[in-house]
Amino acid sequence: MTIEFSRVERLDTIGGEDRRVTIAADAEERAALARRFDLIAVDRLEGEFAVRRDAAGVLVHGSVRAAVIQACSVTGDPLPATIDEPVALRFVAPGTGGEDEIELGSDSIDTVELEGGGVDLGETAAETMALALDPFPRSPRAEAVLREAGVMSEEEAGPFGALAGLRARLGKTSDD
Repeated sequence: MTIEFSRVERLDTIGGEDRRVTIAADAEERAALARRFDLIAVDRLEGEFAVRRDAAGVLVHGSVRAAVIQACSVTGDPLPATIDEPVALRFVAPGTGGEDEIELGSDSIDTVELEGGGVDLGETAAETMALALDPFPRSPRAEAVLREAGVMSEEEAGPFGALAGLRARLGKTSDD
């Protein structure tokens, strides 16, 4: 897999104290990310991180900010979206991530296995952006387009929607 936006912090450069790292995708990287994540455009992708080593691996804390243009899942209309997501990850050696299911508390941190000789903050930013996107963005005219196509809303399609239609018909016949 080709990584469109790679900013690797080598393990041998990461110490026990927080080191601030700021990254930003250039125009070519943003265009490649837009293709990868099926977006109309990625206008901005930036990350600010604190990186440090601890006994269990490498800790990465920070935030990812992005401005993208998604396509409406119904109409294809362009929809701008902004992202400002916190990041908290622990990178660990392969095989030490623990594949067992555990109950995560509110202070738990996601664990990612290290690949190669470093932590790729660019890929971390790209994946954080992608996960923060609305998977089914809707434009203001999406509902009208769906209605014109004969698609019922959730309320109309549910069990109470059918009862509402029956009630309307019963009310009509009792008034006649």
